[in-house]
Amino acid sequence: MNKNSSNIMALAPNTSNKRETVCIFGTGDFGRALGHKMIQSGYSVVFGSRSTQTPRLIPKDAEVLSHTEAAQKAAIIIMAIQRQHYNFLTPLAEILHGKVLVDVSNNLKINQYPESNAEYLAQLVPGAKVVKAFNTVSAWALQSGTLDASRQVFVCGDDTKAKQMVMDIVRALGLTPLDKGSLLAAQEIENYPLQLFPMWKFPILLSLGLVTFFFFYCLIRDVIYPYVYEKKDFSFFIAISIPNRICPILALILLALVYLPGVLAAIIQLYRGTKYRRFPDWLDKWMLCRKQLGLVALAFASLHVLYTLVIPIRSFVRWKISSRTISQVLNNQTEPLNITNAWLSDSYLSLGILGFFLFVLLGITSLPSVSNNVNWREFRFVQSKLGYLTLILCTAHTLVYGGNRFLSPSSYRWYLPNAYMLSLIVPCIVLVVKFVLIFPCLDKPLTQIRQGWERKPQYSEQSNYIVNKSAV
Repeated sequence: MNKNSSNIMALAPNTSNKRETVCIFGTGDFGRALGHKMIQSGYSVVFGSRSTQTPRLIPKDAEVLSHTEAAQKAAIIIMAIQRQHYNFLTPLAEILHGKVLVDVSNNLKINQYPESNAEYLAQLVPGAKVVKAFNTVSAWALQSGTLDASRQVFVCGDDTKAKQMVMDIVRALGLTPLDKGSLLAAQEIENYPLQLFPMWKFPILLSLGLVTFFFFYCLIRDVIYPYVYEKKDFSFFIAISIPNRICPILALILLALVYLPGVLAAIIQLYRGTKYRRFPDWLDKWMLCRKQLGLVALAFASLHVLYTLVIPIRSFVRWKISSRTISQVLNNQTEPLNITNAWLSDSYLSLGILGFFLFVLLGITSLPSVSNNVNWREFRFVQSKLGYLTLILCTAHTLVYGGNRFLSPSSYRWYLPNAYMLSLIVPCIVLVVKFVLIFPCLDKPLTQIRQGWERKPQYSEQSNYIVNKSAV
């Protein structure tokens, strides 16, 4: 017996549960992939094409007819063609009257046309029931079966029954339909696949800006200053030393920026005395990309760990250790162990390890596969309570690393403090303000506001007037 027979049987349609016939206009990659998937799901598929000759790539159980003949065989027609080729539908308007036309097309640019492709299709064939769907699923995903990342299908249309018929097909294919409402939502749906990491734009641009600033800042302090005043060439610091200073700085600042908008939102709500007013647009956008800011911060923290692990094998470090050892031997001196420095060193390393562990835990729980399996209280506990604990540990790690160097004049080259001192500004502000907000005199009214209480209800006078008038 053929060892692949079980796979063939699994893919074959179940003839006892044969579904209705669906027509697909277009024999391109997406049309063929969708047709093949529909045949596996038990649908009869007929392709409408300019050429009635059956190409070799067409599924063998499908039929290829002219557009007119194919349209007459099905109540649902999937338009797997581009917008610029829709003109051939005008002569078919009478045949397409009352049929469901499913527009799956996408554009090359966001808002390329004044109206969406689905709305344009509805104008060309006014008697048809146009539904927008399947434009977020790729031909490759349909062919390979790797639909985990694109299982959700947005559906919109003006006719409820037509939309329900399309959603039934989506479910039959093993996908998840999401009703987006009327055909007015089609443009938003068409723009969705064209967006390139929309929520990542601000975190990435901010990170690039901070990296650029701190790179040149460290370059001035650690490379240019020693060369000018001490005639020492430390240009090789650019490879590891400077990146290993930039990465923890950005990790700490970005982590603090994850929690700063929440603190600002609390202050605004306390000031306004209500939660029923919108935050400023900049704060809204900031709060929406907190997850991305946290993941970028985790990436920089991970790089810092990797850079730190290679420190013992660096040529410069080995030279410093051997030079110090030889110097002690030549001078017949043994440098005693400084217990204070040992405590500081072990403490800052321990704080860094614990902080990075919680950092990774925050990153794991932000993944959809994990966050979908925890309830809201558990998710809030991890992201809020453990998140602030992570920020405290990472800030303490940096403070202990600085030790008594904060007040040392040698730490200020050209009156510029060490870069890690600058990284403490935002985290310390966040932690101090958060500490103030947990005082009962502020936490209690803030909790009441978030539960719906208002200091000055907007509609209280109007509602009292209506109540009194109705009583009379």
